[in-house]
Parts: sequence; C-alpha cells; structure tokens
Amino acid sequence: MADAFSSSSETVIQRVLEVISKANTPAEKLDDLYEIKKCCKFITDHHFQKVALQFPDELLRDSVAVAEEIEKNCNVKTFILGDTSYGSCCVDEVAAEHVGADCIVHYGSACLSPSKRLPLMYIFEKRQLDVEMCACSFRELYPDKQSHVVLLYDVNYDHAIDDLVRILSPEYPNLLASKLVVESEQCFSHDRTDQLSSLLSDHDEKQLVYQFGRQFCLKTGLTITDYSMFYVGQEGATLRNFMMTWNRCSFCSFDPEKRKGRVESISINRALMKRYYAIERAKDASVVGILVGTLGVADYLTIIQQLKENIHRAGKKSYVFAMGKLNVPKLANFLEIDIFVLIACPENSLLDSSEFYKPVVTPFEMEVACNRKREWSEEYVTDFRHLLPGGPSHVLFAERQEEDDETDVSLITGALRSSSVANGEPAESPYGSSVVLRNQTMTVANTNSAASFLASRSWRGLEQKLGETPVVKAVEGRRGIAIAYEEEGSSS
Repeated sequence: MADAFSSSSETVIQRVLEVISKANTPAEKLDDLYEIKKCCKFITDHHFQKVALQFPDELLRDSVAVAEEIEKNCNVKTFILGDTSYGSCCVDEVAAEHVGADCIVHYGSACLSPSKRLPLMYIFEKRQLDVEMCACSFRELYPDKQSHVVLLYDVNYDHAIDDLVRILSPEYPNLLASKLVVESEQCFSHDRTDQLSSLLSDHDEKQLVYQFGRQFCLKTGLTITDYSMFYVGQEGATLRNFMMTWNRCSFCSFDPEKRKGRVESISINRALMKRYYAIERAKDASVVGILVGTLGVADYLTIIQQLKENIHRAGKKSYVFAMGKLNVPKLANFLEIDIFVLIACPENSLLDSSEFYKPVVTPFEMEVACNRKREWSEEYVTDFRHLLPGGPSHVLFAERQEEDDETDVSLITGALRSSSVANGEPAESPYGSSVVLRNQTMTVANTNSAASFLASRSWRGLEQKLGETPVVKAVEGRRGIAIAYEEEGSSS
C-alpha cells in the first residue's frame, strides 16, 4: 500500500484545488456600483489617454468588465492595478507611473491619505446599509436625545449617510455628521472634495476638526472630548485608528453586515499601555530599522529624513528597508535590528507586532523615544504628516547641552540609560584599535552595531570567491518534488 504522503510531480501538477469565489456583478449593475458614467466624465473632461484602474482583491472579479466599459465609452487605454505593493487602501502611484498612466481611478475602501503625483478619482464601493436598523441601534445606544455625538463612517457607506442623518437630526439636535474631504490638489473624487479651504474660512479654525479625510465643526465652547463617537462600518483598521486618535472619547458602532450596534468595550488604556511598552523598547534600542510602508502618501520621504536625523541625534544607528508587504519571515532576516519603525498611512501604521521577533512602532512613538521635548501624554498621532514642520503636532528636537548628563532607568531591563545624545560619529582613536570608546554611561560604546553583529555570525551570506571555485560541467539534476524524486521510486 502506498504511503499516504507519497506523491509525484505529475500528481501535484494535476491536483485540483477547490476555490470558492463570489460571482461577478451583473452587467446591468456595473454602472451603478462602479459609477462608470461619472468615471468616464472625469476622463473625457481632462482628456486623459492612459488610465490606471486600481482594484482591491475583493473587487478584482469585476475589473475586466469595468475596464472594457470605460475603454468602449471613452476610447482610452486602461491598465488594471491589482496586488498592490502595500495596503490596498492607499493609492499605488508607483505602479501607475510604471505603465505611464495619466491618472488613477481608485476603487473600494480608501484611507484617503493625500497623494500628489497623479490626478486621482475615488470610487467607493456602495455597500448596503439598513438605514432604519442603524437609526434604531443609535437610539438604543444614545437614549439621551441631547447627547453630543459625532457620526463617523467607512467610506463605502457614504452614499447612505445623508438618509441616516435625515432620520436622526430631528430627534438629536446635537448630532454632527462628518463629511469626506480629501486633501489633494489633483483629486476629483467627490462632490465635496475641494471644499476644505472654504470650510476653513467659514468656521472658527479652533472648532473645525479635520483628520483622516473627515471634517466636522464642533459647537462653540465644546471640545472633542465633550462628544461621543458613533461609527458605521465593520471592526477593523479604520475604527481602530479613530479610537487610538480620539482615545478620550467613548465609541459605539453599528456593523451593517451583522446589523447590530454595540458599545466598543476594548480598553483603550490597555492598548495605549502596549504602545507605551513599545516606546520603552525603542528607548533601549541601539539599531533602528526604518520600514518604508508606502510610496504614495505625500511627504513620506520627508518623514524618513526627519526620522533618520532624530535617530542619529539620539545616538542610535538607523537603516532603511523597502520590502513591500511585511510579514514575520521578512523581518526575521535582520536580527541585528533592535526595533523597527513603520512609515505607512494612518490605518496601516498601527501594526500588531506581537508575532514579530522585534517590535514595530509608529513614527510618533519613535519620536517620543528619541526627543526629550516630546512627552508621552493622552495625545496619540497616527498621521506622520502631523509630525513634520508646520504640522499640528510638530516638536523641535531637544539638542544636547555640554553640561547635560541626565540619566534614567529602563523600565524593561532596569539598567541606567543615558538621555544625552551623541553629536556626529565617534572620532577614530589615534591610539589604534586597542583603545575603545566609552559612552556617557561608562559602558563600552558600539560604533557600528550592525557590522559587529554580522561579523559574529557563523554564516554571512553568499560569497562569490572569484577564482577559487573550480569550473565543472553542468550535469542533470533530480526531477520531481522533494518528498519523492523520480529516481528514488515510490515507497510501498
């Protein structure tokens, strides 16, 4: 009897896997779901010739049909962008530039992060929302009709929010409905897209809240902490981002798929303490890996440069990595890195790094670890653009004074940790390698942590060894798969 695990290359090739996929959208519904007429008007009005259509994985089944309709109605060349290098919520401008596209049409969920390379249009997926059921859940969650509530929602339910507000506004006079306002000079995605500048002039700037592509105006005399948040959408990165940013506000949500509302019971304080632990790890780190998690969000190069400078001023080493979508095996290849900092859009920045060998922090957390002027408080910043000069959360770096020799104790290791920073690279000792440098805590200073770590490895990667390897003729190798090569025969 053959072993149950024995196989051959032929059976592997002929093996059939059952894949369950959703049916394609009927042709008569394509125009309404993907707003093809609106998209064609955008293309023809601006005389575009090459159009990049970016679809998330769950909508790729309709991509060919949508592309054919656009080409037929607009007489243009379309390119379908799928399997984006980073999160599908971000606009993949790099892939669009590779095909020489004149503009991008982004379909489905979006983080609404600003991008300024190419003209852009958003087409949100119109997901079904039972407005009456949602309003009923709202009444149960907020029995006090005078409650101050901000209505937030996933972009895919934007088409139904006006109906929901029409039902609730007469009952709840203090209800504020957020609006989508995409900050981009070349974005033509929404009827309210280019209204940001006028909104800033019409309202008191202190009372207008604009963040993550949403804007709403608080009532005079009230602050954001005086409001509760009601979110329409599924549990995920968007809701988590809102809850971390406005962590002093209570949150309730309505899941349109489950048709249920609930009070969000996740302890924000516990989540913040986990992030604070990551900051302590960042303070102890000597070597920092900067992970490039986006190539489309505006100013990503600026924040990388700012992080490199601040990390250097804090006496740490930094290395930049561009590796596409992150996973545990990728980051495990760099054991010399003590901690990673991820540059990504706000929704993808809060990465759960519990499965990774080394923690992954946000740019805000890295700045808290490096800059003594930036203190850990109730403020939490997920949008790295706010940390840049001119941003609402920008803090100048605290330069070291000559007499400054403050130390603190690591809450993780219990060891003394110097808060003074090193200016520039350590000078090479004129007395040779027998004399080693010492830092402010009187421990041996490591001037090149990554290089010394590599030198201690028993295997350092492939070496060419030119001229040392003998030349041999090519021979035929094995055939088949690893568990049963053809020349070995089948086991019985």
